[in-house]
Amino acid sequence: MAGPHANRTGGKSAGTVRATIRLDKWLWQARFFKTRALAAEVAEGGHLRINAMPTRKPGAAVGAGDVLTFPQGNRIRLVRILAIGLRRGPANEAQALYLDLDPRDPGVLGPDPLE
Repeated sequence: MAGPHANRTGGKSAGTVRATIRLDKWLWQARFFKTRALAAEVAEGGHLRINAMPTRKPGAAVGAGDVLTFPQGNRIRLVRILAIGLRRGPANEAQALYLDLDPRDPGVLGPDPLE
């Protein structure tokens, strides 16, 4: 039996179950935002994309394999979800939840030319 965060998805096999979590909760657990309210605010403001599709729903379901694009500070973050996680743990645990697709280190490259 599937847990509370499992959604049925279409695709190749109709019986496939994919574990998902609310977008705002995942962003908070992965430590991109200090509170779920801040994560929800970014989504509601239309500043977030899931797999290149804009969303305004903080409760949108996301899971492993999804790609998120969102602003954080003076950067645009592009991350692939690797795991949904079980809790908001320490930073090293949070970093294991995603793959940074734009691992730019601002200190190495200098200031952002768009600033």
